[in-house]
Amino acid sequence: MVEVAEEYSGQRLDNFLQRELKGVPKTRLYRALRKGEIRVNKGRVKADYRVQAGDQVRIPPLRVAERDELKKVPRRWARLLEDGLLYEDKGLWVLNKPSGLAVHGGSGLNFGLIECLRLLRPEERYLELVHRLDRDTSGCIMIARKPTVLKDLHKQLRDDTVKKRYLALVVGHWSAKRSFVEAPLLKNTLKSGERIVRVDREGKPARTEFSVIERFDDCTLVEARPVTGRTHQIRVHAQQAGHPLLGDDKYGDRDADQRARAQGLKRLFLHASSLGFRNAEGRKQVVSAPLDGELENYLVKLRGG
Repeated sequence: MVEVAEEYSGQRLDNFLQRELKGVPKTRLYRALRKGEIRVNKGRVKADYRVQAGDQVRIPPLRVAERDELKKVPRRWARLLEDGLLYEDKGLWVLNKPSGLAVHGGSGLNFGLIECLRLLRPEERYLELVHRLDRDTSGCIMIARKPTVLKDLHKQLRDDTVKKRYLALVVGHWSAKRSFVEAPLLKNTLKSGERIVRVDREGKPARTEFSVIERFDDCTLVEARPVTGRTHQIRVHAQQAGHPLLGDDKYGDRDADQRARAQGLKRLFLHASSLGFRNAEGRKQVVSAPLDGELENYLVKLRGG
């Protein structure tokens, strides 16, 4: 039996267990949870349960993975993550997440950003995602190194004091008169497990502000500022406005995407360009992430360079 200490209050149970049971395969942990082998306060719980200080967690003996079973971070991701540190203090990292890397493993993925970081930095006792980015979206993402920092940033997110800015390349000419899209969003999960979001009056309120950065012949570079934080919000709101994002395989324009692909754009053009938040010392902090080479080179081509 393990009692949850105050410093881990609010952490997801699966992440708490991964720290307590280092070396146990993740699939084995989830199987133990599904079967009820692991219990909290004598009751069954799901992997996303947030543990609280004083919780009693019953953990049965589980086989530790052999050395060759332990995952190794692919060299490409390791290099990009090591080079992608944008900001660091005693309780927080801000990284420039590469496109193509999910924020966490699951749904057929063996690893994600948070698993990579835990393997790359085993000396860190606590690493948790503060928020999420879609797998194909690049840019600023916050990783808490202390439970108190995670709680504070989650409060800032709830209070809408974290300022997120994205760069997106959209199909067509975005009108300078359209400064925002406000439309409720409803999330659906298909039988395949794929998540699809659509505008629906039964959905949750959502608002995104937009401004034009640069115009090209058949597309527009815009800055998007999500006021709310719904799944796929920028992508669906851009589609709703009649200007889907280039490279968006869920909500995009197939013909426009094929033309862009022929010109060298192989990914979704959506980048979390900056984050504004209050750091642990109470000071306003703004962190910016540069575009990766593929997106920057595509803009150069559009400019005729």
